[in-house]
Amino acid sequence: MKPYQCRICKFSYSEEKWAKACEDFCRKHKSCNLTITSHSIQNSQKNKNTKENIKIKKQHAYIVAAIALIILAAAISAAITQTQKPEKTTEPEQKFAELSKAHTSLCSGPEFIAGKQENERLQGACCSKMDIHRYNEQVTGLKKYSKITQIPKDPYDIQVELANKLLNYQKTINLTPEQQETYNQAAKLSHEGGPCCCKCWRWYAFEGLAKYLITEHNFNAEQIAEIWELEDGCGGKGHTHAN
Repeated sequence: MKPYQCRICKFSYSEEKWAKACEDFCRKHKSCNLTITSHSIQNSQKNKNTKENIKIKKQHAYIVAAIALIILAAAISAAITQTQKPEKTTEPEQKFAELSKAHTSLCSGPEFIAGKQENERLQGACCSKMDIHRYNEQVTGLKKYSKITQIPKDPYDIQVELANKLLNYQKTINLTPEQQETYNQAAKLSHEGGPCCCKCWRWYAFEGLAKYLITEHNFNAEQIAEIWELEDGCGGKGHTHAN
């Protein structure tokens, strides 16, 4: 059976009532409701995979327990004879631990930013839990653009002052027909079909960033699409919606 889809944020549902509820909420509030989207096919599949993984882990529990006891005995023996140095946590891991618990960035429109102070920070994921492997890929990939201060160095930690600057670019920078074609091609190449998965503040901010990079740094469509992917702040291992 063909799933029902919210025409605003593109989340899909097996029941029409949830798709309608999602679309009504998105249209009214210009953002997603986490309670409603928890019934989406995308999130249901994630929960199903999680339950299957838990079942597999339980099946191997007894074997793992026996091995763990052997390792534990060896570790205790080693601890008696020498002082162990504490394992060092790397800077990216420390930052991830901090940002994965933060919730100051929401899936809301630009008006969400307007009520904040310039020195505040927009931290954490707005849709799904952060994934450390994906996070490391993103911050590593953004390093090659570090000389351009308008490009956020961390998609999960953006200063309000910079977000406002990018939102202003979106309103004030006008593209030529040729430049607009570059932007349109970037949208086609992007996994999200544009700057973000839905028209939240990130969509408009990174639309502004794209306009700035096209006009001031002559970025091509491939570069803009890459920036959008690296700046994805939705969380997960690679956040996309079904078309």
